[in-house]
Parts: sequence; structure tokens; C-alpha cells
Amino acid sequence: MNILMRIKRYDPEKESKPYWDEFRVEADPIDRLLDALNTVKWTMDGTLTFRRSCAHGVCGSDAMRINGLNRLACKVLIRDVGSKVTIEPMLGFPVIKDLVVDMDPFFDKYKSVKPYLITYDSEPGTERLQSPIERARYDEGTKCILCGACTGSCPSVWGNPDWVGPASIVNAHRFIFDSRDQGGAERLGILGQRNGVWRCRTIFNCADACPRGIPVTDLIEQVKRAIVYGDTTGE
Repeated sequence: MNILMRIKRYDPEKESKPYWDEFRVEADPIDRLLDALNTVKWTMDGTLTFRRSCAHGVCGSDAMRINGLNRLACKVLIRDVGSKVTIEPMLGFPVIKDLVVDMDPFFDKYKSVKPYLITYDSEPGTERLQSPIERARYDEGTKCILCGACTGSCPSVWGNPDWVGPASIVNAHRFIFDSRDQGGAERLGILGQRNGVWRCRTIFNCADACPRGIPVTDLIEQVKRAIVYGDTTGE
């Protein structure tokens, strides 16, 4: 099928403002949108810039705004966008060039919640065991691939670039509710600050944007309850 691709272009080093560029591409309905972008770059305009890597929905590098929604280009099929598709960089991120956004602030916020196992006891000498129920308590948060789709879909992020954002909270949740971790109180203290979880307005854009189906808003609400009630067991 023949599709019209409207792509928002912008090179801050050369241009004063973004503009729309259009390309007509022949594609199979079951091709991925990433395939069509590759066709443009490889055969029509080599200056078109976007990120891609695994092309299997695992690395999260090709997150972008597709027909007004944050999605991974490698997971969206041509038949799902129809004969006309609009592609833009994710909102809430500085644009480096075309569809490539600056993820450094995103990862700085991610690192601020200490997304790693914290223990203060002596090394146990054996594996730190968990029951299946304890493991399931934080399972959803382990699915995050740090694509930024949830963060770039959040109006709270658009209005306040200093807010820690949903992806960081999801990754904090993964350790706050881990029975082996001893840094939960520290993370809850970080997330209880001005630009922590309370900036979330429960809009649900994040949950819709997540390519891994993580119930992002629900996890954020669990962290809020943990701050208020001090319960990280989920019981």
C-alpha cells in the first residue's frame, strides 16, 4: 500500500524552528512503521534522523509520537496507521535532531531514585531467597525498558520538566516493594518531595503509552500509599 508519511523535522544547529516534511512510501500492510522510516532514510533522504536498535520492542530506542500517541515504531504496523501517518519526536524532551530527543535529563531523574538493590546487612553467603508471592509484588515494574514513552506522554512533565516522571517512579517501585531491599524508606523520602509522586495527576496517559503494558498509574498510586501508610508489603 502507498502511505503518506508526514515527519516533523528540526535541526537546532541549522534551523530556527521545526517544519513538516512529507514522503510517499510503498509498504506492505504488515510491515512495521520502522521499516517505512528505514525506507525513507535509506532511499529518499539520508539526513532523516531517528533512533533504532533491536527492532523487536525490547530496547525502547525508537519511541516517538505516532498519530498523536507515543509508541515504538518497531511495534506499530502499517495497517494500523492507514494511508497517512504523522510522526513527531516525543513531547517533553529537548530535540537533538528530527525524531531524536535528549534523554539525559530522563536518565538523571531515573538515577535519582536509586534504581538498584540496597542492603545494609552483611553478605548472607547464600542467595537472597523470595517466595513467588514476594516476587510477584513488584513484577510489573521489572518490565520497564526505559523508552520514555510514558514520561513523554505526561502533561505533568510537559508543564514541569523538573518532575521526576512516571518511568522513574515505576523503577523506584520495583525496589521499594522488593522484600530483599532495605532502601525503601530512602526512596520514599525522595519521592515524597516537591517533585516526587504528588505531581502525578492520575491522567492515565502513561499507562496507555507503555509498550510493555505496565499499569503505570497504578504503580504510582501504590507508591503514594506507601508514603502515607508506610506499607510496602501490599497486604
